[in-house]
Amino acid sequence: MQKYSIFSLIKNALNGHQNWEMAWKDPTPKSEYDVVIIGGGGHGLATAYYLAKEHNITNVAIVEKGWIGGGNVGRNTTILRSNYMHDENGLFYELGMNLWRNMSQELNFNVMFSPRGIINLAHSDAQMNAYSRRGNSMRLNGIDAVLLGREEVKKLVPTLDFSENVRFPIFGGLMQPSAGTARHDGVVWGYARQADSMGVDIIQHCEVTGFDVVNGKIKGIKTSKGNIKAKKVGLCVAGSTSVLAEMLNMTLPIETHLLQACVSEPIKPILDHVVTFGAGHFYCSQSDKGEMVMGGDLDGYNSYAQRGNLPTLQHVLTEGLAMFPFLSKLKMLRTWGGIMDMSMDGSPIIDKTHIEGLYLNCGWCYGGFKATPASGWTFAHTIAQDRVHELNAGYSLNRFHTGHLIDEKGLGTKTWIS
Repeated sequence: MQKYSIFSLIKNALNGHQNWEMAWKDPTPKSEYDVVIIGGGGHGLATAYYLAKEHNITNVAIVEKGWIGGGNVGRNTTILRSNYMHDENGLFYELGMNLWRNMSQELNFNVMFSPRGIINLAHSDAQMNAYSRRGNSMRLNGIDAVLLGREEVKKLVPTLDFSENVRFPIFGGLMQPSAGTARHDGVVWGYARQADSMGVDIIQHCEVTGFDVVNGKIKGIKTSKGNIKAKKVGLCVAGSTSVLAEMLNMTLPIETHLLQACVSEPIKPILDHVVTFGAGHFYCSQSDKGEMVMGGDLDGYNSYAQRGNLPTLQHVLTEGLAMFPFLSKLKMLRTWGGIMDMSMDGSPIIDKTHIEGLYLNCGWCYGGFKATPASGWTFAHTIAQDRVHELNAGYSLNRFHTGHLIDEKGLGTKTWIS
């Protein structure tokens, strides 16, 4: 890891930041690679890193139309968890949690992993029963889960509204103590630097404009920086997946939606955990800088815009006030939006396609950031071995044809699927 003395930090700060060493190279694309990963977000970077680390495939290029960290990986609320009921999701995301726990040491970069715990609030006896069932399923899969009563929740999060006449009384909740948050920028920089050090080319500001497919086999891609030959190509572009799929005459069972979030002005430490609202779709945590980080549900329409709007923010903050009345005293500092693929059952797709040498990673819905290491690990295996790993076998594209869906409410698909 590059170290700087206090004097070099001051010097670089005062000279306009002109002499910082590059964290990763900015190469000119080679004419041919063994693997090209389209998309330089967290999933693409993790895939390239694990291709090099786990499979010794280093003749790899990451092609990113923008800059590293400028997409969804920098536009989220940084929550990490594996509190799912269905085996396919629980085991997959628990692999991710295990990778998160050791990521700072493995990447030699502080990703600020914070296992502060997540609490899903329950507002009825029926929700408590549902959480009991989900918690039992989690524990059967070796995932930590604790069912909390009302007084236990009050002790952990005393700033919640426990008044007598509250509209949504708190009955209890389900807690995953080992869940938490991580610093999204740290994750990006850590994966990018390590992948670069292992021989991966990170090619920024390089937009894909087409594909070279001959007799049902991928031969390469066409980009704004010229044509690049490749034996294998992985699509890892979040909300832009449908755009690239259209170039390949593929129609996928996904929609692109905007998800917004916001942060308040910083305040003194008041919230130790991540807390979610059981009567709607709202989640909240406090950042290391003291900001209250808040998010909610999707806009009600398809969009490729990376900007927010007031009606959705009003909806999010109204739910927030129902949980935490003290939020009414805070000023909002900034808002943002990210575009994402929403699959038709709320679970992702990591699979081979009907085009030989073309692999698909999409449909992450609300769970993209926390899936970063597990997604990269299993996608790298799928590409390198040309077969799915048992942990992403359930995430097949064909399940939408056969009807073997993974309909998991825990992924956040509460209201938009009719």
